Amino acid sequence: MTQFYRATDNSNSKCPRGTFVPSALCLDVTYTTVFILEPSNSLSLSLCPLSVFLYIRMQNWGLNTYLYGPKDDLKHRLLWREAYSPDEEGQLRTLIAEAQSRGLRFVYALSPGQDIVFSSSSDVTLLKRKLRQVSDLGCQAFAILFDDIDHSLCQADSEAFSSFAHAQVFVTNEVYRFLGEPPVFLFCPTEYCDSLCSPSVSKSPYLQTVGEDLLPSITVVWTGSKVISRKLSLDNLAEVESVLQRPPLIWDNLHANDYDSRRLFLGPFKGREPQLRGHLSGLLLNPNCEFEANYIPLHSLGSWFRTGNDENKGEGKGNDMCEYCPERALSAALRDWMEELNQPLQAGNFRFLILDSDCKMDCRSIFNTTEGEKKRLNQSGQCHQPPPGSRSGGGSRDQKGQGRGLCSGKGLLSESQVRLLVGLHYLPHEHGPSAQKLLQDLTWLKSNCHLVSTNNKKSPPQVEEWRGRASRFQSLCEDIAQLHCSVVGGANRAVLYDLYPYVWDLRNMALVAKAFVCWLGCGKSTGVDVLGMESEPWVFKGGVSGEVQMLLPIGNSSELFTHPPPLFPTSRLYNIRPYHGKDKVRGTSGHATTQGGHETSTSHPDIIGDRCLGPCLALCPEYGFILEDELGVCGCVLGVLDVRSFAKRCQASWIPAMRDKYPLKSGNTQVRMSCICKQGEYPDSLLYHFPSQLRLDALPELVDISVSRTLLATLLTALKANGSQGVFCEVQPTDRQRLEFLTKLGFLEILRGEARSREGVVLGRLL
Repeated sequence: MTQFYRATDNSNSKCPRGTFVPSALCLDVTYTTVFILEPSNSLSLSLCPLSVFLYIRMQNWGLNTYLYGPKDDLKHRLLWREAYSPDEEGQLRTLIAEAQSRGLRFVYALSPGQDIVFSSSSDVTLLKRKLRQVSDLGCQAFAILFDDIDHSLCQADSEAFSSFAHAQVFVTNEVYRFLGEPPVFLFCPTEYCDSLCSPSVSKSPYLQTVGEDLLPSITVVWTGSKVISRKLSLDNLAEVESVLQRPPLIWDNLHANDYDSRRLFLGPFKGREPQLRGHLSGLLLNPNCEFEANYIPLHSLGSWFRTGNDENKGEGKGNDMCEYCPERALSAALRDWMEELNQPLQAGNFRFLILDSDCKMDCRSIFNTTEGEKKRLNQSGQCHQPPPGSRSGGGSRDQKGQGRGLCSGKGLLSESQVRLLVGLHYLPHEHGPSAQKLLQDLTWLKSNCHLVSTNNKKSPPQVEEWRGRASRFQSLCEDIAQLHCSVVGGANRAVLYDLYPYVWDLRNMALVAKAFVCWLGCGKSTGVDVLGMESEPWVFKGGVSGEVQMLLPIGNSSELFTHPPPLFPTSRLYNIRPYHGKDKVRGTSGHATTQGGHETSTSHPDIIGDRCLGPCLALCPEYGFILEDELGVCGCVLGVLDVRSFAKRCQASWIPAMRDKYPLKSGNTQVRMSCICKQGEYPDSLLYHFPSQLRLDALPELVDISVSRTLLATLLTALKANGSQGVFCEVQPTDRQRLEFLTKLGFLEILRGEARSREGVVLGRLL
């Protein structure tokens, strides 16, 4: 399957990369764009439909330059000395020719800095040979990148050059002359932003050498005050221009997201005044890794460029509408994007990146569709059906629940939903309105949860304020869940493929946060540890999801929140809520078998529920949470805050009540009921570190197993909020699936059955 990648300077990034970059002459806006790689080959440069669509978008939006430099192409960085094979030459030639036929400048970039010996005539010759090979394919623009490498020189280079900068400049000038001084030639320095300069921009010996010795026709790349600059200022650029003795070309990482796998940036181009163009050789926008996520960033970049052109021509004087406004640019991009978001996937439509190795449309390559799925796909035109064995709309559970919040197949994403999506994934230094509201309300509700505690003596207006804000917060969380459904059930599968991991992650976080606020509203928090960890903005990864996570009492437990999305996306709408007294407990022999289970459950229909869940629900219902979907209840998790006191309460009240309910004439029932609560068998050494206990149950046909993790995280949040420092659960040693599930969430084996009178394995984790 063909995938979309973007290159970046972060060599430690775990995200796949491709690449894209700048222009150098006049005032052209330069732009980093995308490259297509096919996993079946070590390098694949073949022109595929996505490349064509990218070029068309660039034409329409006034962008003019495509930089090729994917680090996934080993011959770009790691194996830069190796020439391209004849097949690779043909593919690269086609990519270059297609770009040029559409009026786009194709820049070929090479990164030799990791291991080049600058004083080696052999290495310099190999570098020239590599670039000459690409030049013979029709490329007329080049870039040499020395970013993110060690400043030190080897012994041979130390003897030949007085400094690291002199070595880089010597080789760059030599190659530039060898290529015949092409009109576009870019140089990325090792000190490429203010924060990397030593001791400062104006006093950096490295930059001074570059400015003085680098040939004046070579353009120098710069990222601003930081690697990811919130704003670009005229004063800063004037200082850089003075030191480099030429206008820099901005490599703008505003929308780059490869340094954090949980972040996406859908906001408009912002923080760069159009007046900057007079101090630049060009501007490169390093985009999101995901192709479809770049519609608004690149569309708004085109608006920024056109606004600057209008101002230079004097057309914008006295006309506010001709001034660049990020909000207006966002609205214009949204209007255009909405038309594409709701267009269905059609055979032969080259706009979609769902491609096989021969660049043919193939829906199966998204989710490894089974034969049964293909049959349903052909019948319904949908490719988001759940896998075989999952529940259908005609399921047997709780038919009354079918009408609740049902997310019906393929629908249209509304503009309000897309604005919510953008607001939740805005910019690296700034959240959109919806994200700001989400975080502000959660912070306030946590800090003021004492207003709704059972011991509250506050006036009703204060309580009403809390409940009003809680209601608005929960509604926003529900909107996020509905957004997830709409993306999964939408017509545009390319958007689903690119955005699903981020929407899914935020949906899960919203489920936990909503259930936590609902739990606080029940007055069940003691306030012991409800505030969780304090953190500075932008310190923790994950964007809005990460910041919501850090506002939860268990926010520092990343293993509970960071896991890959399910292979089969489902548009089923889930909800997690606290257990209510009106909820009925119904046991099934598949979940809690008893000896002679069918006969016993017939004569005593409550026995399975009483035996498995009864003690927790009767004595500590505040730690019970229910998982629901459109068909009704599909899972639950129960907890005990303090096992020692719980065991005493069981012996004092629950066991006697069960003896009365199931008298001795029931035979083995009495024996079974005596096993309900043998909490005293856990040693004090275990309960000292793990005072709390949990039990998790979900129907085996649950479509999205990830919601089970979310359900468990909800309980752990409540336990931690009320002071628990550790939790354990007991699992049968033969239940490999559950053991693996809990181990991935940070649970470790702390006690085996041979140390006690029972066979179960006890797993625990600290909170």
